[in-house]
Amino acid sequence: MEEKGRMKQIIQERIRKINELRKQGINPYPHKFDKKQSFEECLNAKIGTKVKTAGRVITKRDLGKIAFMNLRDGTGEIQIVLQEKETPDKTRKLSKKYVDSGDFVGVGGKIIKTKTGQISILVKSLEILSKSIKPLPEKWHGLKDKEERYRKRYLDLIMNPEVRGVFKKREIMIDAIRELLKKKGFLEVDTPYLQTVYGGAEARPFKTHLNALDINLFLSISPELYLKRLIVGGFDKVFTIARNFRNEGIDKWHNPEFVMMEIYEAYADYNDMMDLFEELYEYCVKKINNGKTKVNIGGTIVDFKRPWKRITMADAIKKATKIDVKKMSKKELKEFCEKEGIEAKEEEWGSYVCAIFEEKCESSLIQPTFIIDHPESSTPLCKIHRNDPECRLIERFEPFCMGTELGNAYSELNDPIKQKELLEEQQKKLSKGDKEANPYDKDFVNAIEHGMPPTGGVGIGIDRMVILLTGQESIRDVILFPFMKPEKEENGTNK
Repeated sequence: MEEKGRMKQIIQERIRKINELRKQGINPYPHKFDKKQSFEECLNAKIGTKVKTAGRVITKRDLGKIAFMNLRDGTGEIQIVLQEKETPDKTRKLSKKYVDSGDFVGVGGKIIKTKTGQISILVKSLEILSKSIKPLPEKWHGLKDKEERYRKRYLDLIMNPEVRGVFKKREIMIDAIRELLKKKGFLEVDTPYLQTVYGGAEARPFKTHLNALDINLFLSISPELYLKRLIVGGFDKVFTIARNFRNEGIDKWHNPEFVMMEIYEAYADYNDMMDLFEELYEYCVKKINNGKTKVNIGGTIVDFKRPWKRITMADAIKKATKIDVKKMSKKELKEFCEKEGIEAKEEEWGSYVCAIFEEKCESSLIQPTFIIDHPESSTPLCKIHRNDPECRLIERFEPFCMGTELGNAYSELNDPIKQKELLEEQQKKLSKGDKEANPYDKDFVNAIEHGMPPTGGVGIGIDRMVILLTGQESIRDVILFPFMKPEKEENGTNK
């Protein structure tokens, strides 16, 4: 209650200042300011250069005959100096009486170097551009409540330059992805977020309703099936960086709304996608890490330099458990799972294999590693492995790092008869209650019945990529506005 009372007093005092300014004919919220230089440009300017710039007041110290403020804009931070006999008295009085930390101000003056050697702006004019009502947080770095940082990201960005740095690196990384793919001749495209039939992944969708046509729709869980339609239509190399929406759990790797990139290339297979995946990662980490491929992630040094290790799922399991799943029957795998307390999604050979891998192998995959050749039942959208006479494996890979999966890729299934059969099986599972099964997409099947060339496709989790390449702890550190459970007001309502 004491803190609330103090905050109330501060707000009342700042509102009083706003009212006083208005009575004096000063608008505390002008429409525009002609900012000529950024703070970065000011800091690089020659001593004596006249500048006109603006930013937010972070700190303020008034020593009587001289006052200092630290201002921040999107490019950096600079000190301004208001000095007796140099700064007009009217300007100094305005600053002293009405400017608080958190306010935006515009200043005019010249670049100087203080006695301590600090590049600063000696102020000749000052204008209040936005009077803040609430104060900035005190000792923000000392707060341990990360929930508050994520919930009030605007304050986190104001008080923590390192956070802004992560998102600047995110932009550089995405620009690098586009740069490399366009050099290779890929076309960037858009796919719909609102879909009548969702598909392309095993996930529960979000549902919505289109009033204009009075029909139910789904938010996209994956752009895959639309990108394959474009391959059918004659685009040989396409990619999209798109939002996906999956009605699933929330943890350090998962957010209900996230960014995924999917890439499809005609006449290619999953081997080509492996090469492209590791090339993209190496290219991006060098772009944001001064040409280096090693990143410190929570005290672990991870090297994204190509080539990455490649191991089959069966061999990874054999290394971790000493069992050879390729030589084991469904019954034997079931007995092993029961003994180890491992739950499989279905009583099926491939489902047991995937469950064992997830339980026994994933967490140990720290350095970048491709897990290749998955069980056939793990997806309905991939080709049978060309070297598997028993047809139990498919040409699929998932890259792993720091114990989590970074993406998914196939030699894409382009046999329309087989594809129709597998999607019909998925529809039956969906009807029986498997909420993550793929629905039958009649139009997609119709598309590949017109002919789809051999194709390699890969999906890459952009948010996870940013987590790893910037050495962050959680997906909430790389999404500007991660999903947060609504807070309860004192009256019990959400806000």
